[in-house]
Amino acid sequence: MLVLPVHETHLGTLKILRALPVRQKRLVGPWCFLDRFGPLSFSDAKPMDVAPHPHIGMQTVSWLLQGEIVHKDSLGSEALLRPGGVNVMTSGGAIAHSEETPPKNSGVLSGVQLWVALPDADRHGPASFQHVDEVPTLEQNSGTVSVFAGSMLGCLSAAQHFSPILGLDIALQANARLELPLDPSFEHAVLLLTGDAEIDGQPIDTMNLWYLGMNRLRVEFESSNGSRVLLIGGPPFPEQILMWWNFVARTPEEIAAARSDWQNHRRFGEVAAYRGPRLDAPPLQRFAAPNPAS
Repeated sequence: MLVLPVHETHLGTLKILRALPVRQKRLVGPWCFLDRFGPLSFSDAKPMDVAPHPHIGMQTVSWLLQGEIVHKDSLGSEALLRPGGVNVMTSGGAIAHSEETPPKNSGVLSGVQLWVALPDADRHGPASFQHVDEVPTLEQNSGTVSVFAGSMLGCLSAAQHFSPILGLDIALQANARLELPLDPSFEHAVLLLTGDAEIDGQPIDTMNLWYLGMNRLRVEFESSNGSRVLLIGGPPFPEQILMWWNFVARTPEEIAAARSDWQNHRRFGEVAAYRGPRLDAPPLQRFAAPNPAS
């Protein structure tokens, strides 16, 4: 396994652990972004309030362990996400959205936000939004496996994706062991969300992304006190991408054009249901080198 340290950042006042992208690994399959937020408790605060902002060239995948988030977008979509369900927004050529804690809430928040890079053949297509109330779940003696992207052991997520993909939330009971089959053509990575766990006998922690690589036929998880583990995967993404702010593109010119369109209220539309100002794009700065094509 390759151990990739996560780093701490902030989304407004919300503390985030960013697991992807990192310098050593920009993507895992088509997954190009992974943020872990929470767990946290609050009373009168609004811990998540991400004002309208734009996206191109990708899908957002929102998965909660605790709490609630309201999604609103420039298509007119509005959906309340709770644990067990998943929100998948496809930007296509352009979309804007917001995510916020609703006024009526449980006072807790914990989850992950992921992005999926769209293949070149699909990244200029129409924008769309899909809310799945309840993803399929495998019930095992040692715990449960929730399939929020792709499929596992006959359980298929209803969410549409444009590349072969896998996204699982594995809830292990105390003193439990669980083995899952893997597609050897996929690369996989694991993030410990809560509790304690081992992968094939090696302890893992919450401050690293654990990259499993390719050519694996199986993976075994074990926990002493119970845990939640995120497993993501897919075939190595065959295209070179360039990421800046909320854009997944191929060239600096595409990013500059998208930024200009957002700042000048073109192309992306408005999130009419959000109450408050939208986000301004940061100044264009030097881009990180794009990932090498797989």
